[in-house]
Amino acid sequence: MSIILTNLTKQFGDLLIVDQVSLEIADGELFVLLGASGSGKSTILRLIAGLLQPDNGRITLHGNDVTWLPPQQRGVGFVFQNYSIFRHMSVAENVEFGLKIRRIPVAERAQRREELLHLVGLAGLGSRFAHQLSGGQQQRVALARALAYEPTVLLLDEPFSALDVKIRGLLRRTLKQIQQQLGVTTILVTHDQEEAFELADRIGVMERGHLLEIGQPEAVYHQPKTPFAATFVGAGTVLVGRAEEDEARFGSLRLPIPDSVPHDDGLSVQMLVRPEQIRLTAERPSADVPVLGQGTIAEQTFAGALRRLRLRVPRLSGTRQISPFVPFGEDQMLVDAVLPATEPLPGVEPWVSLAGWHILEQPRLHLLVYDTGSGSVGALEIARQLQAAFLAAVTVVAVAEQNEEMAGLQTAVRQRMQQGGLNRADLRVREGDIVEQMNHEQAGAGYDFLLLPTDEASGHLNNTLHNLIETTDLPFFLVGSRVTLLKHLLICTAAGEPGKQDVRVGGRLARRLGAEVTLLHTLISDPSTDLTQPVQLHLGRAINTLRALDIKAAQLVTQADSAAAGILSELNRGTFDCAVIGRHVSVSGLFDPSNVMMQVLEQTDYPILVVPERR
Repeated sequence: MSIILTNLTKQFGDLLIVDQVSLEIADGELFVLLGASGSGKSTILRLIAGLLQPDNGRITLHGNDVTWLPPQQRGVGFVFQNYSIFRHMSVAENVEFGLKIRRIPVAERAQRREELLHLVGLAGLGSRFAHQLSGGQQQRVALARALAYEPTVLLLDEPFSALDVKIRGLLRRTLKQIQQQLGVTTILVTHDQEEAFELADRIGVMERGHLLEIGQPEAVYHQPKTPFAATFVGAGTVLVGRAEEDEARFGSLRLPIPDSVPHDDGLSVQMLVRPEQIRLTAERPSADVPVLGQGTIAEQTFAGALRRLRLRVPRLSGTRQISPFVPFGEDQMLVDAVLPATEPLPGVEPWVSLAGWHILEQPRLHLLVYDTGSGSVGALEIARQLQAAFLAAVTVVAVAEQNEEMAGLQTAVRQRMQQGGLNRADLRVREGDIVEQMNHEQAGAGYDFLLLPTDEASGHLNNTLHNLIETTDLPFFLVGSRVTLLKHLLICTAAGEPGKQDVRVGGRLARRLGAEVTLLHTLISDPSTDLTQPVQLHLGRAINTLRALDIKAAQLVTQADSAAAGILSELNRGTFDCAVIGRHVSVSGLFDPSNVMMQVLEQTDYPILVVPERR
């Protein structure tokens, strides 16, 4: 293998940029790292090149461990996004630069320079300077300079992103020809899936520092493993149904689950349908064809040879949609399709059926629980309920101030985990500052919920909880001593964008727990704030959103001196097992005395799920 990365890790402050990435790249392979901005792909290139040092892991190039070698001893060529050619040097001087500092004889430098200029299509332009070149020509100079001293590994960091579409296509073809001709092992970083498909021998999909999956371009497109890869690499419809007897059930639609992606009965199953796998017909297809339903055309876009369509289709019972994003209040499914632009539309209400589909790997929730080693085990008990409902992975973290306290803390927390019925969970005991260690654990680890314990029935939350609440971006439970089975959730919602996310997260939780839901909106006594019509519109859409999750919800509009007073009054009735509220930061900050969330958290010992605003 030309390149072997083993558990490569890099962190900047509390932000984990590259998280235990392991990868093997064969000799002469052109490997593409594909991901959104901030996913860690460019950092991996810099680690391989020696421009950054890893916090952990090993880098092996052609059998040599180069993890701690300086860049000039690694035999790596690097082409940056912004060309990075020397503007005070001519094209010829740029290409020769690496050879000159390695003291290659003049005649040999000149021969190598001319070979490379011919290779990249710049023959005869050696005397020009950067300001006399187009962007595409400057990037060709950068490529020739990187290849001049015959590197064994070539690294390309989004080299074509600053160029126009036509030049990008031309340079991609040039790069592929040069790479194949020279046989140099190459890693290219891009967020452009078309670029990845055109160039790659294999593609690695990255998200938030994790290398999610690796495969040949066709496999990554047609058989992705994760919802992120399914939606990032190409468009498509992703539906969530239920696995029963080796079949995926979406309402009355039953599809076989391949042996290669086994699913546990009764749990979620996710299906990807690419736009080209959707068939639209004026008449209902025959009984042996999988049918989603009869739809209406919501949008259509002319895209040259293709016509892109988005259709509304009645929701299949027991089915939730991940992609395309469904607007709040929409109770139908949205399905993307493509047709040849020359083909007429099959009526205004076509039948929507499947010519193909792909079942993704079974998703799994990941919970992070903070435990102090004493007090109520309520947070551990809630984690046990969620683990059972979601078959979730659970990690319990405890933090000791001193090293000598760690062994005792570990013993105490294990006993508490048994007391709370949480026997299938990882335990990690850390040393240091609680908030710093918890933030380190959360950074890039892919957790879905955070559970925090409190024994404060009233009065105030301690500084540690304040800081954990302020710094987390995860939905979090604050759990005191009053814990029962979560069978009736009170979702506290307000009209507006933040209230939509509270309903979505609370609804998905209730669906998996099999819990009842009551939607609560509190009207302030001041008549000037009585926004009855917007509230009723919001509640109606919220009911539709919950109905799309197969949840029948009651709605309750109450009146109180403040939103917090209305929520606390309903909780004190003893009807509900848990409340869901939003972490909506006021102008004065999270801990403003008027902040609804903080007032509720400090005045009840009921479990509270707090949902951050969508960013």
